[in-house]
Amino acid sequence: MKLPYILSFLLAGSLALLAIILQNHEFLLYAITVIALVVVIYRTDQYFQFEAASLWMFNLWLILHIAGGLASYQGLRFYDLILLDLVGDPYHILKYDQLVHFYCYLVMSFLMWRVVQKIATKNASAVVVCVVTILAASSIGAVNEIIEFVAVVALGTDGVGGYTNTAIDLVANLLGAIVGTLYCYARRSSAVPA
Repeated sequence: MKLPYILSFLLAGSLALLAIILQNHEFLLYAITVIALVVVIYRTDQYFQFEAASLWMFNLWLILHIAGGLASYQGLRFYDLILLDLVGDPYHILKYDQLVHFYCYLVMSFLMWRVVQKIATKNASAVVVCVVTILAASSIGAVNEIIEFVAVVALGTDGVGGYTNTAIDLVANLLGAIVGTLYCYARRSSAVPA
């Protein structure tokens, strides 16, 4: 097993263990989701051959995610911290949460780029490949928001915020997916001989 996967499984397991110890049922649901995501990436790696850098970046996201939900600073969860007060109430941009969402879906776009590259036909246009990659990464973000909604309904929690938070998360996800996809495209284009 590749070293990044060992770390991924350790981090996901640690997240689950911490959620159990702290009796944080909401984060336990997220931990189960993260474990499932790690398993999917691990099981499909042999076919898609994800880049090691993307896997290490995924692990960094796991660390940021664990810290975001379980660590606090001056009584506020990291996810609730406002890093830069660019836009005030009710949007509170730029929060730690929004930065982590952006980063996560930038990483997801790197992973999805490999998937789309593998399944796209050789004559697929670059625009189609980019759009499908952005939509694939963003769709993972949409599933994440659905899981957060399930936590609110099933567990009666409100730790993830309301409608505004969900909408801003989706925008951050999309922006991360766009930036990551454009980076992958630019890197591929610069590697192609003239």
